[in-house]
Formats: sequence, structure tokens, C-alpha cells
Amino acid sequence: MCTALTSNGKKFLFGRNLDLEYGFQERVTRVPRRFPLTFRAEPPLREHYALIGTAAEDGNFPLLADGMNEKGLCAAGLNFPESASYSPERAPGAHNIAPHEMIAWVLGRCACAKEAEELLRGTRVAAEAYAPHYPIAPLHWIFADREYCFVAEPRGGRLDLYENTAGVLANEPPFGFHMQNLRAYLNLTAEYPKSRFPSPALRPYGVGMGAFGLPGDCSSSSRFVRAAFYRANSACGEGKFAEVSQFFHVLGAVEMPRGGVLTAEGKCDMTRYACCMDAEAGVYYVKTYENSRVRAYGMRTEGDVIQQFSMQGEEDILFVD
Repeated sequence: MCTALTSNGKKFLFGRNLDLEYGFQERVTRVPRRFPLTFRAEPPLREHYALIGTAAEDGNFPLLADGMNEKGLCAAGLNFPESASYSPERAPGAHNIAPHEMIAWVLGRCACAKEAEELLRGTRVAAEAYAPHYPIAPLHWIFADREYCFVAEPRGGRLDLYENTAGVLANEPPFGFHMQNLRAYLNLTAEYPKSRFPSPALRPYGVGMGAFGLPGDCSSSSRFVRAAFYRANSACGEGKFAEVSQFFHVLGAVEMPRGGVLTAEGKCDMTRYACCMDAEAGVYYVKTYENSRVRAYGMRTEGDVIQQFSMQGEEDILFVD
């Protein structure tokens, strides 16, 4: 289970929580312009926009879970196990890519979200695994820049595209459900509420009552609503990293602590990492469940060698005696 969102302040920020019951040897990954991107059914990209994001540990192809390119286009793939339905075979006359290729395919070629949307109108996602021992990941995707945000969902062998005015994505059900469900929470407000009862003595017994009814569980539909509410009402402080810090706080409102959510097999579904991308500065910020210190990685445009950085490590605490 995962949650992704955008933020349009002085900076354009994009990021996500990655929630899983297991790790996939995830690493922060830099892909310079001349690292060759080789696709199953499409011509290789010998040169492309530089990328940075989190990917599985594999030096041959960046199996990106999320990322951004040097032009400020951002993307994330989220689990979509009930509804994802890929093309059983490659479609003639269309671009054909595998699910694991999606983010690299779009970020390598497209300078903006509108360009990405146009590319995907002619793209089909084929049911092909990266390797025999890799599963075919059932995903849907969110793409965004400062000007536009959209969702791509593989349904019935086609790729459905939706403008995303909420700037948020979670997991199942499909995006259309989440937007319809959001209509049930239009009454929520961050303001101190006024009484609608005739008795003047009645008043709220504490702050926060304007958002009474905001769902607090970890289901995807509740996380979507909660992320949309805090995103819409986010108020940033001052300071060099204030917007980045605030973004992580919003993600923190939908994170999953270890032990709070168990899978059908009894495993802990938890927020393995949270990331924030400053798309205009080209900086990728990340923190993990085991180490909440935020680490920052800059974009590298030149070169032909992929770089990957371990995200492992214990909590880094400043002890003051």
C-alpha cells in the first residue's frame, strides 16, 4: 500500500510513501543522460533526460518505483492488484512497454506532464516480467509537473488516463472511486467551527473539530482522503528546507507504523521509505523507517554509468549530554 502526492508552493514538490511488507533491495538511483535504457519492444534510448529516484538493486535497467527527470517531470508507481489488467500481447501500431519500464520510458523521453500524457495515449502496457524470477507488478501511476497532474491505469488491456486535480494517489480502488469518495468529505475544514445549534453556550471542546469525521485508518480510501485534506490545508513555515519538511509531515499523516497493519499472511505492512522530490532544484530527499534522518541526493546529468546508493542504516540520533 502506498500514497503519493504533489505540492505547489514556492517549490514544486512530489513524493510518496512506499508501504510494503518486504524490501526489494531498494536504492536511490541516479541515471545520467547517456546510460542506455534498453526496452523489450522499443528502440533503446542511448541518450535521454537524466533521472533520479528509488529503484531495485539492478545495474542493467533502473527498475524505478518513483523518480523525476532533469526537466521537472515526476512519477510514481503504486500497487493496484485488483484492477490492473495488462495487454496479454504486444499491440501493433502502438508503443509497447512492460510495467517495470513505465517510469524510465516516460521520464527518459518527456519534458512535461502534458507531453507524457500524449506519449501514453499511444502506449500499451504488456504483461511481461523483468526476468523469470520477477513477478509482473500490478501498478497504476501518477505523473506530475508544476502545471499538470494525471493518473494512468491499465484496465482491460488499455491504458486509461485521468486528470488528477486532487494531486494525490493511493492504491485500490481505481482513481475514479477515490474522486467520487472525496465528495463525501467536502464539509471538512481546518478552521475552528461555528455552532449551528440555537444555544449560544455550545462551542467546540477543542481545536480540530472542523475536521471531525476525517478517516484515520490505513485503508487506501482513507489515506487518499486524509492526504488530500492535509495537502489542501498545508501551511508552510519559513526556512531553507521548510517546504521539504512540511511535505514530509503531510506524508507522515498517512504513514503506516510497523504492527498497525497486517497482511492476510500476517506480515507487517509498513512505510519502508518516504521521499520528496524538489523537481526544480533536481534534489531527491528520502528517509527510511529505520532512519528518519532526511538524506538528499542531487541529479547527475553527465556520464554513462548508473549510480546506486544504499538506503540501509540505523536511526541517527543527536545525543546532547
